[in-house]
Amino acid sequence: MLQFISKFTTQLQEAYEIGLSSDLKKSNKNITNVIICGLGGSGIGGKIVSQIAEGHSTIPILTHNSYSLPNFVNENTLVIASSYSGNTEETVSALEEALKRGSEIACITSGGKVGEIASENNLNHIIVPGGNPPRAMLTFSLTQLLFVCNHYGLINNEFKNELQASIALLDFEIESIKTDARRITDVVKDTTILAYTDSSFEGVGTRFKQQLNENSKTLGFSNVIPEMNHNELLGWTGGNDSFSAIFLRNHSDNKRNQVRMDISKEVISGKTKTVVEAFSRGESLIEKTFYLILLTDWISLYLADEYGVDSIEIAVIDRLKNELSKH
Repeated sequence: MLQFISKFTTQLQEAYEIGLSSDLKKSNKNITNVIICGLGGSGIGGKIVSQIAEGHSTIPILTHNSYSLPNFVNENTLVIASSYSGNTEETVSALEEALKRGSEIACITSGGKVGEIASENNLNHIIVPGGNPPRAMLTFSLTQLLFVCNHYGLINNEFKNELQASIALLDFEIESIKTDARRITDVVKDTTILAYTDSSFEGVGTRFKQQLNENSKTLGFSNVIPEMNHNELLGWTGGNDSFSAIFLRNHSDNKRNQVRMDISKEVISGKTKTVVEAFSRGESLIEKTFYLILLTDWISLYLADEYGVDSIEIAVIDRLKNELSKH
C-alpha cells in the first residue's frame, strides 16, 4: 500500500486530467434527485462527494450501498454507478434496475460488467486505470464523481481550482502530514480506535475506519458530532484504556459542534488515557477533505507496520466472494 499512498497527489493529478478529458453527453431530463451507488473503496467516494455537493446542489444527493434501488428512483433520477472493478455485484444489480426504470445513468469504473453495460447502452461513463486495490484508487473515483456532479450542474466549476489547490497543499505539507501521522500512530497503537468528526465530514471518518479495517487489519469505528453526544458518549461511562479516541477536526466546523468536540474530548479524556486530535489544513472543503484522508491513510499504513500485517491482502474478503459465487 506504500506505493499508492506515497503517490497520492500524482494519482490526484492523473485523475484530474482524466476528468478534464471525459466526454459526457448532455441530458434532456429534468433531474429531481441523485443517488450514488457503490460499496467499499468505491462507495465511500460517493458519501464524501455528496457531503461536498450538499452546499451547492438544489436537489437531494443520496448514497446507496445495496442491491435494490429505493422506490422513489425513476426516469428523473440521476443514478451514478461507481465500481472500480466494475464487478461489484450490488452495484451491478442497482445499475440494471436503474436501466429498467429509465433513469439517467452515469458510470465510473475501470471496466468489468459495469463497463460493458455502459458501453452497450451508450451511457455516460468515465474509465479509470484498473488493476489496483479499490481503496487505493479513491483519488480517481472521488475526482470523477466531482466531474460527473459538475456535468449535471450539481456543483460549479470552482471544484477544479480546489482540486489543483489540494494537490499543491498536500505536496507542500507532506512531511508534516507524515510526521503527524507517525505521532498519532505511536499514541494509539494497540488500542481500538474510535474516530470522531463533525457530521459534515462523516465520509472522511468512515474512510478512516475502512482503512483501519483493510490496511491495518484491525477493528475501528467512527461516529459524528453532534449525534454521538446523544448516545455514544454515555458508552464511555465505565472507562476503558483499550480504546482510543481520535478527533478529526476543521477550524471551519460548525461552531456549536466545535464546542461539543471540546467538551466531548474532555469527558472522554477522563475515561481513557488515549485521546488525540488532528486539524485539517487548507481553505476549501475539498482541500480539507483530502488533507484528512491522506493523514489517516498514513496512520493506517503505519499501524499495519506496527502490527506486522500485509496492508494489501484481503484474503477474508476474497473467501467471502468465493463462497458467495457458489450460491
